[in-house]
Amino acid sequence: MTTYLFAGGGTAGHVNPLLATADRLIQREPDATVLVLGTSEGLEARLVPDRGYELLTIPRLPLPRRPNRDALRFPARWRETVAQVRSILRDRHVDVVVGFGGYASAPAYRAARLEKVPIAIHEQNAKPGFANRLGARWTRFVGTTFESTKLAHSSVVGLPLRREIEELELPPARSEGRALFGLDHRMPTLLVTGGSTGARRINESVSRSVAAILGSGWQVVHITGSRSPVADPGLPGYHLVEYCDRMELALAVADLAISRAGAGTLAELAALGIPAVLVPYAAGNGEQAYNAQDAVNAGGAILVIDDAFTPEYVQAELPALLRNPALIADMAARMVSVGVRDGADRMVDLVLSALDSASVPGQVA
Repeated sequence: MTTYLFAGGGTAGHVNPLLATADRLIQREPDATVLVLGTSEGLEARLVPDRGYELLTIPRLPLPRRPNRDALRFPARWRETVAQVRSILRDRHVDVVVGFGGYASAPAYRAARLEKVPIAIHEQNAKPGFANRLGARWTRFVGTTFESTKLAHSSVVGLPLRREIEELELPPARSEGRALFGLDHRMPTLLVTGGSTGARRINESVSRSVAAILGSGWQVVHITGSRSPVADPGLPGYHLVEYCDRMELALAVADLAISRAGAGTLAELAALGIPAVLVPYAAGNGEQAYNAQDAVNAGGAILVIDDAFTPEYVQAELPALLRNPALIADMAARMVSVGVRDGADRMVDLVLSALDSASVPGQVA
C-alpha cells in the first residue's frame, strides 16, 4: 500500500487543487493512504478533515522579508520544522511527497530531499512562489497550470478542477442554471463575479453601469460576494446574488464573464470556453496579471487593470463588445484552446511517475 504526503494550504487556491488531486488519486488507487501536511491557521484546517483526509500540522513559517527578530529566529525554526517533517516521512512510511505551494510545502520538499523521498509539485499560478521554486530544483516532476509559467523541469498539466466543473455537461446545466437564476433563454448572459468575498471595483463599476449593459440586449447574473455589497436597482434582466453555492451553474449560463484572474477562476473559465473581461486583483505580488496572460495572448480574454475598470470604462467599452456576437464567439473558441478539463488526471499521472522513478536504479527523482 502506497502512502502519499500532500503538502500545501493557506488559501483556497492551494487547497482546492490539492483536494481534487487527492480525490482522483484515491479513485484510481483505493487502497492508498493520503496524508495532508498543512498548518492549523489555513483553510486546510477545515477543508481537509471535512473531505475525510488526515491533516498533520506544522508551524506556519513565513520567509522573513526584513532583518528583525523573526529573521534571527528563522534558521533554527526552519531546521526544527524540517526535522519534524522528516520524522513524519519515516514514521508514516511516506513513499512520495506531493506539494502545492504555501507554507507547508517548502519544509516538506527539504525533508523529502534529505530522506530521498521522491517529490512531485503543482504550481497553480503563472508566477511561482518561493516554495515551489525551491522544490523544483529537486525533482523533474513539476506540473503547471499555465504555459507561461517559468519553473524548472515543468510541464503543463492544467489545474486539477473540482468534479462539478470537470464533469459539467453544458446543455442540461445551462437549462438548470437558467431556471435557478430566473433567466430568459432567448438572451445572452453576462456573469459578473469577484470571488466568494467579492471585488469592490468590479461590483461598483458594474452596478453603476447596469442600464448600459441591459441596453445592449444582455441579461446579467451579478454575484457580489459577502464584503462588497451593492444596491439592487430592481431592473428586469439584472439578477443580483450575494453568494452562489452552485457556481458551476452560474458558469454554465455565462456567454461572457467579468471576473478577477485567480488561477482557479481562469482555469474554470478556460475549461468551459467562457470568454472574459479580466480585472486582476492589484494587491499581492501581481500574480493575477501574470495568470491572465495565456488567455489574453490566445485572444480569449481582455485584460483591464483594476484602476482602469471604472463605470466610465464599462459604459464606453463594454456595450460595443456585447453587441458583437461574432467576436464573442471567436473569443470563446480561443479561450477553450488554453483550457484543460483533465488536470486532476494529468497531475496524478505526474505523481505516479515520480513514485515510479524511485524504483528505477540510477534515476533521480
